[in-house]
Amino acid sequence: MKYAVIDLETTGHGIEDEIIQIAAVIVDEQLKVVETYNSFVKPSVEIPAFITSLTGIDEAIVADAPMLDDVILNVIPLLDDAVLVAHNAAFDAGFLNRALDQCGYLPFVGRRLDTIEMLRVLYPSISSYQLGVVAQLFEVSHEQQHRADSDAMATALIFIEMMKKLRQMPLLTLQRLSVLIDAGSDFGWLIQQTEQLVSSETALDSAEYDYYRQFALRAREWTEEKPPREEAAADLDISQLSFEQYLDMIQHNFKQKFPQYEERTAQVEMFHHVYNALSNDEHLLIEAGTGTGKSLGYLIPSLYYSIRKEAKVVVSTHTINLQEQLRHRDIPLLTEVLPFPFKASIFKGRGNYLCLRKFEAKVNGMEPISTNDDMLTRAQMVVWLNETETGDYEELNLSNRGAEYWSAVSSDADSCLNRACPWFKRCFYHRAKHESSIADVCITNHSMLFTDIHADHRLLPSYRHLIVDEAHHVEDVAGKHLGIQIAYLQLPQITTRLYKDSRTGMLLSLRSSLNEEVDDHKEAWIETIDAVIPQLQEIKDQWDALYELMFQLTSNGSEDNADTGGVVYRISSQELPKQWEAIAAAESNVHIELNSIITTVDKMLNDIKERAEESQSQALAVDINGAMRDLTRIKDELRIFVKLEKNDSVYWIEANPVYRFRSVQLYAAPVDVSEQLQKHFFDVKDSIVLTSATLTVQKSFQYAAEQLGLSGYEEQGRLKTVLLPSPFNYREQALVVIPRDFPVLKGASVSDKYIEKLAQSLAAAAVETKGRMLILFTSYRMLKMTYEPLKELLAGTDITVLGQGMDSSNRTKLTRRFLQHPMTVLLGTSSFWEGVDIPGDALVCLAIVRLPFQPPNHPLAEAKAELLLRKKQNPFMKLSIPQAVIRFKQGFGRLVRSAQDKGIVIIYDTRVIETYYGKHFLYSLPGPKIETMHADQMIVRMREWLNPAQVEVE
Repeated sequence: MKYAVIDLETTGHGIEDEIIQIAAVIVDEQLKVVETYNSFVKPSVEIPAFITSLTGIDEAIVADAPMLDDVILNVIPLLDDAVLVAHNAAFDAGFLNRALDQCGYLPFVGRRLDTIEMLRVLYPSISSYQLGVVAQLFEVSHEQQHRADSDAMATALIFIEMMKKLRQMPLLTLQRLSVLIDAGSDFGWLIQQTEQLVSSETALDSAEYDYYRQFALRAREWTEEKPPREEAAADLDISQLSFEQYLDMIQHNFKQKFPQYEERTAQVEMFHHVYNALSNDEHLLIEAGTGTGKSLGYLIPSLYYSIRKEAKVVVSTHTINLQEQLRHRDIPLLTEVLPFPFKASIFKGRGNYLCLRKFEAKVNGMEPISTNDDMLTRAQMVVWLNETETGDYEELNLSNRGAEYWSAVSSDADSCLNRACPWFKRCFYHRAKHESSIADVCITNHSMLFTDIHADHRLLPSYRHLIVDEAHHVEDVAGKHLGIQIAYLQLPQITTRLYKDSRTGMLLSLRSSLNEEVDDHKEAWIETIDAVIPQLQEIKDQWDALYELMFQLTSNGSEDNADTGGVVYRISSQELPKQWEAIAAAESNVHIELNSIITTVDKMLNDIKERAEESQSQALAVDINGAMRDLTRIKDELRIFVKLEKNDSVYWIEANPVYRFRSVQLYAAPVDVSEQLQKHFFDVKDSIVLTSATLTVQKSFQYAAEQLGLSGYEEQGRLKTVLLPSPFNYREQALVVIPRDFPVLKGASVSDKYIEKLAQSLAAAAVETKGRMLILFTSYRMLKMTYEPLKELLAGTDITVLGQGMDSSNRTKLTRRFLQHPMTVLLGTSSFWEGVDIPGDALVCLAIVRLPFQPPNHPLAEAKAELLLRKKQNPFMKLSIPQAVIRFKQGFGRLVRSAQDKGIVIIYDTRVIETYYGKHFLYSLPGPKIETMHADQMIVRMREWLNPAQVEVE
C-alpha cells in the first residue's frame, strides 16, 4: 500500500474553474517519500488576478505548460492502488475527479484521507489547521505557500509525522478511537489498521501513561503532588537572605542565562514598591507601561515575600490569555533564575476544566452521536487525555459545535460527587484547587475573585495579599459579577441537554438506565420522566413568548449600539413601559412552570439517589440535579429582573434585529461598585497591589482611586501611588501626527464625503508605509463604511486589506494573518484597542479615527452620569473623559512594543487640539513627538520620520 499526497492550484473554487498546477508526493508503507511529480497545466480560461496574487502563477508561467490530458496521463499511474491524501481532501479530490472525467477516465474511487481531519483529532491543541501555520509548527520547510509542489511536499511531511504519532499512541487510545470514529469512513479504516499493527507489535503498556477505567492519561493522581520545598535540600536559608541579596542573585542568574541582559530601572523600582507594599500592609496603585517587564515586576517580589513569610499571594489577571502567558513564559523562566524552588499554580473558573466522570459517561453511554462534529470532538478529547496535565479547556482547539459539547462535559459544582466520585483523585478541577492550596503564588483571574465571593470564599485558597494585573478592568468585571445577565440561549441549552429529541438527552439516558434497575419504584420514575418531557417543550414555548415580548420592547424606542449593530433599551422602575404588565405575566408563567419541573424532578432524583443500584443511574441523577440548579438560578434571577428588586442597580435589554428574540440579553448591574470593592477587598485584605499600563489620566490616579473605592485610603496611610517612567524613548520612537484641517465628525452620523476623504488619506498613508498599518475605529458601522472604499483605492497595489467582522471576527486569526503578510492594513474595532501585540516592523503606522468615547446613551453610562449629577459633579469630566483617555492610551500602546520599534500614530479626530478637553488625551501619552499639519503634508512628514537618512541623501 502507498499514499499519494496531492495538491492542486486552480483558477478558483467554482465548478467552471480549471487546474493550473498539480503535484503529487508518493509515501510508502514505511513512511518514506519514494517519488514526486509536479507540472503546470495550461488552462483554457484566463487566470484571475487574485489567484496570481495568491499563488504567483501568471499567464507567462503556464504559456508553454502541457494540456490537462497530457498531465492526467502522468498522474493516473501514481494513483494506482494508492490512498489519496490531501489538505482539505474534498476540494482536491473533487477537482481531480472532474479532470479525470473531462479527459475520459473513470473517477478515483479509492480511499482518501484529509490531513485537516487527522490534525483535528491527533493534534487537538494546535491553534490553526492552515497548512503554512502547521508546517511552521512541525518545522517543515514550506517556502512557497500556495504552490502545488511546495504544498504537496509540506502536506506529505506533515502526514508522515501524523502517522508516526498514530503508531506510537497507547493501544488503549487507539481502541477508543476505533470505536468512536465511524468504521465506514476512511479515517476510521486507518485507525483500525493502525490498531491492528500496534496490537501485533506491543506487548507491554508504556509507563509513560496512567491507565484507569479504560483511558490512557498523562496526568497522575493529584494527591501525589507535594509542596515545593518539602523534599528540597536546604542549600539556601531564605530567612537569612535579604531582599537586596535575593535581587542580586536573580540578576546574576539572568546575566548567566542571557548574556545580553540589561537591568531595567523601572522594573527594579517596581520590585521594591511591590515588596514594600506587601511588607507594610499597604495598598498600591502602580502604572507600569509597555516594556517595564510588569509580570516579573510583581512575581519576583511576591515569590520572595510569600516564601519568606509563608503567606499566600494571589495574582489576578483580566484575561485568560495573560494567565496562559504567565504559565508558559514567565513561570518557566523564573524556575531557572530564582535561587530557590517555588510553586506557582494556575486556578480558573470551574467550567474551564474537564469532568472525567461526565466525559466517561458520554463516551461509554448509550446516547447516539448526533453529528460528525460530536464524533470528532470526542476523539480529540480521548487523544488530549494522553497529553494534558491540566484538563484545561484553553488547551483544546474545538469547533463551535465542539464548544457546545464541552458544556456537557465540563466540571460544575452542582453535579460534583467530590470524594464519592471514582475519578476524584484524578479530577482536573480538584488538582488545580489542591495545587493552589500548596502553591506559593496562585494565579487566577478577576472573574474568579468575584465568583469566590459568591461562594463564601470556598474556592480560592485563603489569602491576605493580592496582586491585580490589568487592573483597569476590575470595576467592569465587578459590575458584571455583582449584577445579573440572562441570555435567551441559557434556558434552551439546558433543556436541550435534558431532552433534545427522541434519541438524545440526559433524561432519556436516565430512562434507559432505569430499565436495568430492579427497584419497584422504577415504573414511577419512568412515568415522571415521561410527564416532564412535554413540560420541557412547554417551558421552551413560554420562554420564547417572554423573550419575544422583550424583543418587541427593544424595537419600540431603543438606541442603536454602533459597535455591535444591536439595540439597547433601559428599563426604569419610575416609569415602566406599558408592555411591562404583559412581560410580568409571561414571566409568571415561566416561573410557575419552572417551579413545577424543578420540584418534580428534584423529588425523583432524591429517590433515585437513595434507592438506585446502577452507577449509571446515580451518575445521571447527579448531572440532571446540576441542570435543575441551573434552572433554579435562571428562575430566581429572572424574577429579580422583572420585579426590578435591586434599587442600586440599572436594568436594560440588548438585542440584535437580525436574530430577533433569540439575541435578547437581560442585564442588571450596580451603578457604583466602589463600596462593594471596599467591603470585600480593601477593608479586609492586608495588601492589594493594582497594576496596569493605563491607570492614570493626565498623570493622576484620582479617577482609578474613585472608581475602585480607594478614595481616602491615601490619607489613612494605607495607599501609595506610583507612576513608573517608561523604559522607551518615545520622543525618538513615536511621532503623533494630527491633520488639523480634517473635517470634524459630530454625532454618530457619518457622511459619504467624510468616508471618501478618510479612505483617501488612509490609502496614501498605507502606500507610504507599505501596509504594516492598524486602523482603530470606535464603531463597527464606520469600519464597514470605510472597508470597501479603502480596498478599492489599494486594489492596484500589493497591499491587502483585512477588516474585523468582514474577513473574520476572530481577533487572533486576523492578527496572525496580519503578521504572515507584511503588506497588510488591518481595520479593527473595540477588541483591537488593547491586548494585541504586534512588535517590530510588522506595525509601523497606527491610525486612530475617533476618540474612544463610550456611547453616552448606554444605560449603565446614563445611570452613572445621573448619580454624578445628584452629587453635583460633571459626568463628562468625571466619567466620559477619564474612560476615553484610558482607552486612548490602550490604543496608542499598540504601536511601540519594544525599544527597537519606531512608528507613526495618526489621530484623525481634531478634538484633541481644538477642544478644552483635548489636552487630557495628549498629556496622558508617554512623551511622543506631537505635530499638527495639513492633511496633504502628512505623507512627506511620515517619509522624513521613517527614513531620515534617505531624505537627507535626496
